[in-house]
Amino acid sequence: MEHANTEGVWKRPAARRSFLTGTAALLGTGLAPTGAAARRRPESTGHWRPLVRFTPENNWMNDPNGLVHHRGEYHLFFQHNPHGIDHADMSWGHAVSTDLVHWQHLPVALHPDELGEIFSGSAVVDEHDTSGLFGGGSGIVAYYTSAGATQTQSLAHSADNGRTWTKYPGNPVVDNPGFADFRDPKVIRHEPTGTWVLLLAAGDRVLFYSSTDLLTWTRVGDFGADQGAHGGVWECPDLFELPVDGDERRRRWVLVVSINPGGPAGGSATQYFVGDFDGRVFVNDNTPDRVLWADHGADFYACQSWYGTPGRRLWLGWMSNWNYASNTPTRPWRGTMTVPREVGLTGTGSGPRLVQRPAREVEFAHGRRRRWRGVLVGKAKAPRFRGRALDISADFEVLDGLPEFGFDVFLGPRHRTRVGYDARAQTLFVDRTDSGEAGISEDFPARHETSLSVSGTRVRLRILLDHCGVEVFGDDGSVVLTDLVFPSEEDDGGRGFCSGGRVLAELEVRELRP
Repeated sequence: MEHANTEGVWKRPAARRSFLTGTAALLGTGLAPTGAAARRRPESTGHWRPLVRFTPENNWMNDPNGLVHHRGEYHLFFQHNPHGIDHADMSWGHAVSTDLVHWQHLPVALHPDELGEIFSGSAVVDEHDTSGLFGGGSGIVAYYTSAGATQTQSLAHSADNGRTWTKYPGNPVVDNPGFADFRDPKVIRHEPTGTWVLLLAAGDRVLFYSSTDLLTWTRVGDFGADQGAHGGVWECPDLFELPVDGDERRRRWVLVVSINPGGPAGGSATQYFVGDFDGRVFVNDNTPDRVLWADHGADFYACQSWYGTPGRRLWLGWMSNWNYASNTPTRPWRGTMTVPREVGLTGTGSGPRLVQRPAREVEFAHGRRRRWRGVLVGKAKAPRFRGRALDISADFEVLDGLPEFGFDVFLGPRHRTRVGYDARAQTLFVDRTDSGEAGISEDFPARHETSLSVSGTRVRLRILLDHCGVEVFGDDGSVVLTDLVFPSEEDDGGRGFCSGGRVLAELEVRELRP
């Protein structure tokens, strides 16, 4: 973190208002207009439309699908209803980006057909035409669930970087062996065996299939019937290999599975397993009853990683929860993605664990930056700031006591969302009990928390605000909480807080711009 200028205190220009204030050293000038000028939007709920997180232009969106990087473009397909704001007529919406921040909306890629609606899936680049679909060239092959009388797996291919698609005449390519829930194909390349591997969520487990040509699939194994959390059906698997702490000699496989219901904050959530994979069998490093959650908030589901990003593992998730997804109050769209995140593994006393951080491309959206350094005691000396789209980084050092400290964000006359750390309980939390619109569901107003044990007295937080929710990364991303909130239009303030002791805080607030 860059520290505040110690050579002197910045003096505020008379004509401009700072969006970060307090009693310690300040740098910078104010955010763009707040109040009535900023509230004039073309939509009745435009104050909830994110600037950086992806949303569809109109209508319903849920799971990310077919994430692939090809010819300089990141493709984001997604579950989409082209005709309305409810979950129906499932198709694949489509957008592309060159920087993961600015997205170009493209026409719907895949529409329902005689085999059913187009449910979730994945995509790969067939660089060497192993499928024979590209006449010796290369292209994108997408796999999806055909949700008709039964759920089967189909494919489509594109030779023009996803602009047009041809469905394979031999669909479905994987028949249903008798599962009521049999969906969400994820295809990866397993280089040690020179094969393609397809994962499918089948009720309470993941099935593995193998192929050399992307067309003919043979079932080779399964995992999970007696492993991890089973409070609901398994969905949207993913599988990738990562080095531990960047050491290429210590590589482990990560198997990701979403579950609905049964999450740590209620409703849907995402769990993961760390282990070994030989192209056919996944072996869990942990005991079968050990449950690892990718996110401890209520709103991180169906996450998928991009194919075609060597040296990096990037993913994002649907920022919602099946407990209330159909009731979220935004118009004319419904559904939001998290920011893309870079995923890694770090060693712990219990074995390797996931770490997540906002993709570095988020910095492309950074605007003005302000810093503050000082001691927090109650509210008297707390820094204050303004903004509904901010990237906040903070280092705290506990000076005395066992305080609870952090920030109130989306703060207004009647509402606040509290993000903080409880040093006594050693928990990171997001409290949305008074965050704004609460009639979404009975359990929407809630405090979500998770254990975060830190060495010594220092705590590091990064908080992304973007109009309708928070993504909180604790201890450099070893713990993450993602929560939707729907504040009122006037809720654009923020301030630090500390109770039960004193903390030294170093704060950097960066504006996010569209």
